[in-house]
Amino acid sequence: MRYANFPSLELLDAQVRDRILKAINFQEGDRVPIWDLLDNRAIWERFAQPGDSYEVGMARTYQGLGIDLCRGFANSYAESDEGTTRSLGNTETKISGRTCWTTKYPIRSIEDIKNYKVEVQSWESIREQWVPWLRKQQELLAPKTCYVPCTGCGFHATYGLMGLQLFSYAMYECPEELWRIMDAFCENTVRIATVCVEQRLTPIFFVGDDIACKGRLMFSPRYLRSTFIRLLKRIGDVLRPAGIKFFFHSDGNVMPILDDMIEAGIEGLNPIEPIAGMDIGYLKKHYYGRLVLIGNVDCSQVLPLGSVEDVIRATKECIRVASPGGGHLIGSSSEIIASTPVENILAFYRTVHEYGRYPIRL
Repeated sequence: MRYANFPSLELLDAQVRDRILKAINFQEGDRVPIWDLLDNRAIWERFAQPGDSYEVGMARTYQGLGIDLCRGFANSYAESDEGTTRSLGNTETKISGRTCWTTKYPIRSIEDIKNYKVEVQSWESIREQWVPWLRKQQELLAPKTCYVPCTGCGFHATYGLMGLQLFSYAMYECPEELWRIMDAFCENTVRIATVCVEQRLTPIFFVGDDIACKGRLMFSPRYLRSTFIRLLKRIGDVLRPAGIKFFFHSDGNVMPILDDMIEAGIEGLNPIEPIAGMDIGYLKKHYYGRLVLIGNVDCSQVLPLGSVEDVIRATKECIRVASPGGGHLIGSSSEIIASTPVENILAFYRTVHEYGRYPIRL
């Protein structure tokens, strides 16, 4: 089977490894694998033990819930963090309702865009700092959960420096300067992907850049094809020849440029947000064998606001439509947010363990 020659897979329990490999190769294992990201302090408190660091407690939580793959975990702010302001990356953020709201951007004018420099990581720093960090994450979550490295292609990182309003002006006033920033961010990801290929660090590489919202793209297909798709292709050209699955994440409805993304090299799509108009049944029918489907159980309404029965019903329907034949990693339609009740989280994953076993019978 493909992907067998990745040392990180040897860290995993044989059953988990087989389950993942079969799913991403469009085969049925023992059950549909679970992919998710947790951003919920209450579920951490359910599984963490006294004296655990946050990271160790979160590893216990993933394994206790039976989550097979993840791209890490969020900060899971506690109620005591309400109203505080923190620096995260290049922006200042305020915690409100356990959500981070950006309050200050490093780029605030067209002139700032022209003067902004992106630091491109040296090959040495990636090999000597990032690689040990990645291996530490893989070891932390093993043997029950596979850690998948996650980064961006440079598009979201660029508009995240300035906000969408200034970015929209800059698309017309200084497009070359925007591209310079995007391309430099992308170079960092290309270098990381290249090192992953060289050292066989992972069978799956995950890129997340939000380009869409409910029902539509955030930018015109023409603009995305001239920028975003070019960035994706740079990464895909590194990963695909090496046999590393290239998974991509964007919230919202990406259907108008999905074929362009596949042509650029993506082989998996996350989170397939149903409330945004993403139809996982349509995707299963039209893209089976070409696109691994990841996620789809609604995390904005059903999981946080629905009853346990609503959660069970939505989970079973997702399994029924998307899981037969493999090629599906079930999970939330982005992440398990802070307001999701513990009983709904437990019902979600318990339902997958009970009804997601092959052959699917619902």
